[in-house]
Amino acid sequence: MTPADELRTAAEKLRQDAAAAHRASPSPWNVTDENVVRCADGMIVADRSGTGHPAERADLPYIAAMHPGVGAALAAWLESWTGIEMYEAHALPEDARHALAVARAINGTAP
Repeated sequence: MTPADELRTAAEKLRQDAAAAHRASPSPWNVTDENVVRCADGMIVADRSGTGHPAERADLPYIAAMHPGVGAALAAWLESWTGIEMYEAHALPEDARHALAVARAINGTAP
């Protein structure tokens, strides 16, 4: 699979996942005082209300930050790289390496 294919595959997957999440839980997402993440229509996205342990609630801000709008923006960013010829045998610009790392993490092919 070429780097462009990896980027395209990741963008498509992320775009589909973000669209599905947005239909279920529209953004923005916010952490409430009850230790839950709620979406724009008030539905619960993640719930840590049953725990008093800070480590079990530590992921709530991250979950809220990664709402479907972020997924859609990341998909567009990844897709913007698909028209650029990249060869890993040559030195890649740092931002291209980051894009490939993100794509591989999404595709489940990260080393």
